[in-house]
Amino acid sequence: MKVAVVGGTGDFGLGLARVLVESGEEVVIGSRDPARARVKADETGASGAANEDAVRGVDLVVLAVKAEAALPTAQLLAAAIGDTPVLSVASELRFTKEGVHPTEDGRSIAERTQDLLRAPVVAGLHSLAAASLAGGKADGDALVCGDDPDAKRRALELAAQVVTGRALDAGPLTSARALEGMTAVIVNLNRRYKGHAGVRIVGLP
Repeated sequence: MKVAVVGGTGDFGLGLARVLVESGEEVVIGSRDPARARVKADETGASGAANEDAVRGVDLVVLAVKAEAALPTAQLLAAAIGDTPVLSVASELRFTKEGVHPTEDGRSIAERTQDLLRAPVVAGLHSLAAASLAGGKADGDALVCGDDPDAKRRALELAAQVVTGRALDAGPLTSARALEGMTAVIVNLNRRYKGHAGVRIVGLP
């Protein structure tokens, strides 16, 4: 599978790209700055390109930019992405003195991204952090949700390459509201216990 990682020069995107390359996937790192994309790509064994070029001719686009840039980036790349499935990994969080909270918006970033694209959008990998991927596959399971069966299949195939556990189908795209909110829980746990928490689902066959 050929994968474009938009935002691949950031910590999470770069870690994801590295693990995917190590798993044998063909990866293109995308950035607004193509020169920076190529420099970072050289660190991972991927190729690098401007975002608009990175998303063309791939099987799956991972939208790995920061939460505040997710919707503007999706809108900007909508024509270049076309019908190619998109995996949204961003979570919109509120940071306060009391802790980290989910967004107050009733809809997930993934759902709002779907409004901007012709391509099917799936959501997942919200339990993973850049630090979790720094040493290779992240410990635990990965959860993916979406409404399009083929897009979800591709995202689950990718997710299975980056965790030590299983890639699990977490239902329709509306479940992204819970998955994105779960990121706040994990960040709070990491802050309190100074660790790199993940998720492992038990009780399934």
